[in-house]
Amino acid sequence: MSETIAYASVARTATPTAYVLELSVITGLVVVIDVTAIGPAPSVVCTLDGVDTVSGKFYNILTATALVAVTGATPRVLRVGRGLLAAANLVANDMVPEKVRITMTHGNADSITYSVCAHLLYS
Repeated sequence: MSETIAYASVARTATPTAYVLELSVITGLVVVIDVTAIGPAPSVVCTLDGVDTVSGKFYNILTATALVAVTGATPRVLRVGRGLLAAANLVANDMVPEKVRITMTHGNADSITYSVCAHLLYS
């Protein structure tokens, strides 16, 4: 297993540039979102999209529910891999493509401090 920091822990008030993971052969992907501080009522949605390398177009793998966690809450964990028990907005029973785009879409300008780390699972 290895890990990649997609977004370091900083306060954000707007959608940051999407992060694209360039992967080799992996069997699973675990994305951990850790919120450490919030403003009045932030709203952030994490989306995991596969990237078709021929056309350059994106296709959705998993979209989480809005992240409105309180400080110190348990991190949000998203999982993608074959053979996983699918769970709406949290787990996708799907292959992991060679490129995955992670997007953190902010619904408003309220401040939220979070980090996003991608854990790559090899067989």
